[in-house]
Formats: sequence, C-alpha cells, structure tokens
Amino acid sequence: MQQVQRTSLAREVYSQLLGAIVHGALAPGERVRDSELAERLGVSRTPVREALLRLQDEGLIESVPGSYIRVAPVDAEAVTHAFVVVAAMQGLAARLGAPAATDDDLDAMTRANAERTAALEEGDVVEAIAADERFHKVLVDRAGNPELELLLSRVLPKVRRLDYLHFSALEPDESASDHAAIIAACAVRDGARAGQLVEANFLSLGRVVTAALG
Repeated sequence: MQQVQRTSLAREVYSQLLGAIVHGALAPGERVRDSELAERLGVSRTPVREALLRLQDEGLIESVPGSYIRVAPVDAEAVTHAFVVVAAMQGLAARLGAPAATDDDLDAMTRANAERTAALEEGDVVEAIAADERFHKVLVDRAGNPELELLLSRVLPKVRRLDYLHFSALEPDESASDHAAIIAACAVRDGARAGQLVEANFLSLGRVVTAALG
C-alpha cells in the first residue's frame, strides 16, 4: 500500500484497503488496527474507520466489538454463492452488451484474451487476472447499466481475492477457447449466446477455485 495523497480520503483509503485484501497483502483472517493502517497510509483514523465499515458491510472485514477487527476468513460455501451471483451478473452484462458491441470492442476483447493466455502460460497470475477483467469489462461497459456495475463492484472482490491464489490452476488453452467463443457470439451480436457463455465461464472458474479450497 502507498501513502494517500488525494483529497477524497475515504474513497481512496477504501480503494487501497480493498486492493490489499483482494491481492492478499492483507491475508484472510489477518487482524488489523485502524491506527496502524492510518499510519501506513499517511491519513487520520477517521477515513480508515469509514473504509473498514464499508468493507465490513461488503463481507470482506469482520469485527467483534471490543475485541478485534480482521480480514474475513475464506468460507468455501460463501465463495460458491458469490461465484453464482457474479456469473449471473456478468452473463446479464453480456446479454445487454453483446448486441451493441462495436468492432473496437471485439478488438479489445481479442487483445485481452491473447494477453490473458500469454500471462497464464508465463505463470503471471496478476496480469492474467487483469487481462481477464479487461476482457469482461468491455461488455459491462457496453451494457451501459450503472446499477449492474454497482452490484458487480460490490460482489466481484469477494471472488477476485480467491482468484489470485487459484487462477493459475486454469488451463490456458481451455480458458482461451471459452473466451474465443464469447467473442464469436459478440461478433454476430448474439446477446443470448454471449450471456450463456459468459455465465458458464464464470461458473467454471468458480468450480476451479472452490475445488482448490477443498
């Protein structure tokens, strides 16, 4: 984490802490103190407390009053539920976005898919996930539904922090093929097919992650 320089402290502190949780810098079950986090981020305790409350509301932080605050441990059942929800919402984004996809959108998805495959082959999980996010964000943006974007921003971090541990278990060729089929559906503006494929893609990833959790 880096010291916060922006004026919108609450939002930036939340973003920093969310990133630390998703990327594993703050590990599942790790106890945190608002005073220590404030010192590391170079801010007062107030925006840190606000961010922690927001993260608690989103299920990434849990606390026992008067005892401790910690990063929420990994719960395999909760992860399974979260992946089902993410898959459904990403599928909806594809159904809405594919009919309006432009040639530039298709180029962006093709490029992201190639970058994702290359990163997986090189064992670069961080870049593979970033490329995967770029791929799916094309259709989320094209869907043009702020409520859908808001819901995804709330639930997606719950599954992404597990991705960083288990994303490399995916087979590059198989995952690239899944994405190629999604691009093909978007190329003919078939929203129903694109939505079905995207939902299946996320459910497949969810099975890999939950299987790795045992």
